[in-house]
Amino acid sequence: MPEVEGEGFFELLDGVFRSGKPYIGRNLQVLLQREGDAEPDERFINLIYQPIFDIGGNVTGIFVDGFDVTHQKRAEDQLQSLNHTLEQRVEQRTHELRSALLQLEKETVERETAQIALRQAQEMEALGNLTGGVAHDFNNLLQVVSGNLQLLSKDIDGNARAEQRLENALAGVARGAKLASQLLAFGRRQALEPKVVNCRKLIQNMDDMLRRALGEEIELETVVSGGLWNTLIDPSQLENAILNLAINARDAMDGRGRLTIETANAVLDDDYARMHEDVCPGQYVLVAVTDTGSGIPSDIIDHVLEPFFSTKSEGKGTGLGLSMVYGFLKQSGGHLKIYSEVGHGTTMKLYMPRTMQIEDGLANLNAIPVKGGTETVLVVEDDDGVRDTSVALLTDLGYRVLKAHDAQSAFAIVNSGIPIDLLFTDVVMPGPMRSTELARRAKALFPNMAVLYTSGYTENSIVHGGRLDAGVELLSKPYTRETLARKIRHVLSNARQHQIAVERLERQEQVPPFTRKVGRTESARVLVVEDEPLILMSTVDMVSELGHTAHEAGSAEDALALLETHDVDVLLTDIGLPGMSGTDLARQVRERWPSVRIAFASGDDIAKSASGTDNALHLPKPFTIDGLAEILSNSAENM
Repeated sequence: MPEVEGEGFFELLDGVFRSGKPYIGRNLQVLLQREGDAEPDERFINLIYQPIFDIGGNVTGIFVDGFDVTHQKRAEDQLQSLNHTLEQRVEQRTHELRSALLQLEKETVERETAQIALRQAQEMEALGNLTGGVAHDFNNLLQVVSGNLQLLSKDIDGNARAEQRLENALAGVARGAKLASQLLAFGRRQALEPKVVNCRKLIQNMDDMLRRALGEEIELETVVSGGLWNTLIDPSQLENAILNLAINARDAMDGRGRLTIETANAVLDDDYARMHEDVCPGQYVLVAVTDTGSGIPSDIIDHVLEPFFSTKSEGKGTGLGLSMVYGFLKQSGGHLKIYSEVGHGTTMKLYMPRTMQIEDGLANLNAIPVKGGTETVLVVEDDDGVRDTSVALLTDLGYRVLKAHDAQSAFAIVNSGIPIDLLFTDVVMPGPMRSTELARRAKALFPNMAVLYTSGYTENSIVHGGRLDAGVELLSKPYTRETLARKIRHVLSNARQHQIAVERLERQEQVPPFTRKVGRTESARVLVVEDEPLILMSTVDMVSELGHTAHEAGSAEDALALLETHDVDVLLTDIGLPGMSGTDLARQVRERWPSVRIAFASGDDIAKSASGTDNALHLPKPFTIDGLAEILSNSAENM
């Protein structure tokens, strides 16, 4: 049954084999492709994976027992649905008979409220679609302008007057990009990169920026409650939202007054959710921004979230600040509530869903060095100006560049057998073949090819729930030469490391083990932390072949638990991990187990510039067994 691949059953099997713990699943969904049927057949099974152990306690096999319970489950579902429906009908009818008149009046009010909410939602959705489409074309134009200005910078090097004009032009492009970003935020078309954030730290880090934006005549006060929960949010978008609210408050106070930013834990109950149809009851992190300004009149408060609506005089604002905040929060599963009284001020309350995950370490990606390469990149872009600009930027970075104007032409190039290292494609493509289909078919022919998407706005093909699909890399337009260079190197490095792992696992003959030892005469105890299973398995094999004792963990949390019970000499960790980041893991290990040597394995140079861990070594991806041996040897010399 080859179609079962990707439905999770093989991964469960691997998990049982690694952990030695049995798995019992009930009513598991499986999709089977029957011969002659256009759509797969949905079935349900009960499944048992029971590991088989040898005398030494090692897993030597797995006993698998599964049987089809589709008819039983469907019968149970139907019975449960009928029972539930029957109970609802009885309860509803009893209530109607007791208070028919009251219910009629209530239904009338609710119907009118629902109609108003529906009309407003339809208007907002229509505006969102419009702004999303405008932002897409606008970002393409900005990419052409920005790219050519950056290419021009080399030609005017040393001409101070021309350089100043070029800098002014690029600043205009940046302002245009911010405007397009606000449009996308309102239309919920931006691809969020959520992180586990503690708002207390984020707001404290914004203190200097907020004071510069507000001016000396405005008193800034922050009130942070103890034990503040974490939230899963895009930190850069949250910073932009708070900054927009602060600037709006400054203008409402005519540059003089008090601005208070308060954070607290909050619970929105069922009663509150019933009064606000877009709210789900639950636990939230609250950020409230309160000013002592003029307030918002009641006759316009229902319009302030609409794009381009502004109470400021002409030329003083775009009217996109609040609509951006609203769209960003809605896309993140949050809620915006406005309290205002004319003459006394306004409070903007941002509610963001609570998460139980551990806070991420937020690194400064701009600190990563910019460098190019010599790999072959296939650029797929239907806009002639954007395509020519992208090709020129990549060529300037040293890459060998091929180009195509649509997905079908690009696949013809791929199918010709020309070696291609990276497919760099726009998300929205004309013609019958979509960019995702191009990437899928190209990867089927050449599994080692890296894929990087770019777009002026996102669509459902690579974004679901407002977030990028797992494993998808996206570079949003307009992008700078530096951003492009960093992203290209990151994607290529990760693809190459994955290829090394595959090659090692597929090797038929056994590689002669390395006899080299790390340092002294004793082998090192190495803890490898990596969330990509294939890379983790390959790295652990390399460590073992080098004569060391290898421990493995798929997350920072698992690594900390293992360190509680095992002695480790070297921690070799990836930077980007689910939950706690590799840099935060390293800091905790340095504090609690100072004798453990730290080494980062990363697809870029972020570990060198953003780790904040003294004397840590860096193993750049892709790495070979020789590179790993050198790192472990250097670790041993300092132990």
